[in-house]
Amino acid sequence: MTLKVLVVDDEALARSRLRTLLGDCATPAALVAGEAADAVQAVSALEQGRFDVVLLDIRMPGVDGMALAQTIAALPQPPAVVFVTAHAGHAVQAFELEAIDYLTKPVRLERLQQALQKVERLAQSKRSLVSDLPDEILIIQDRGRTERVPLAEVLYLKAELKYITVRTASRSFILNGSLNELEERHAAWFMRIHRNALIARRAVRALEKHFDPEEGEGWAVRLNGIDEVLAVSRRQLGAVREAILG
Repeated sequence: MTLKVLVVDDEALARSRLRTLLGDCATPAALVAGEAADAVQAVSALEQGRFDVVLLDIRMPGVDGMALAQTIAALPQPPAVVFVTAHAGHAVQAFELEAIDYLTKPVRLERLQQALQKVERLAQSKRSLVSDLPDEILIIQDRGRTERVPLAEVLYLKAELKYITVRTASRSFILNGSLNELEERHAAWFMRIHRNALIARRAVRALEKHFDPEEGEGWAVRLNGIDEVLAVSRRQLGAVREAILG
């Protein structure tokens, strides 16, 4: 696999050196998919794209790398963090924040590759965990917590920007993934009602007239267990009607 890397360092020369070293990495291969000179730029990059690992400097103006690492850990699908610093005194705190590795400057290619290999092994173990799961389970990563959510409890899946809202009768979760892939894998459980929404077949209670401020008059589906209604596109209206009659 090729690891997507976000390089965060306030020094342009340090970022340039890491770009060069990453280009020399062969096992695993690495791609610099983003750069940031401070925490604000880093958070913006993380909101706009997915990364496998963040190479993170500690001493930066404004919010430092330690505080930024805590923000990263709270993301729904946090990338691995490898600290890269000229100061060796933060190692204990870094590993308390569950950093994958701690590199001191000047970074050697061999050590960088070792750190990336740790990231790769972690990514592979996560993929293996997901692939070995029965089709009746979704794995949710939430603020450093991993939770197994039975599909039997899920009422709908709705795409919201780059995340998917997973709704049960009791709460909502955030899942990082593709609605199309979920539809394909769990077709027996869910049906599409809109370009941005899948609903649990077993949860359909009613189809009713609905006025949407943006789309005007239309139809919406009501599900067992929650009060909110979900808009049904004209394209999917026939299938929803059949599901209710069936």
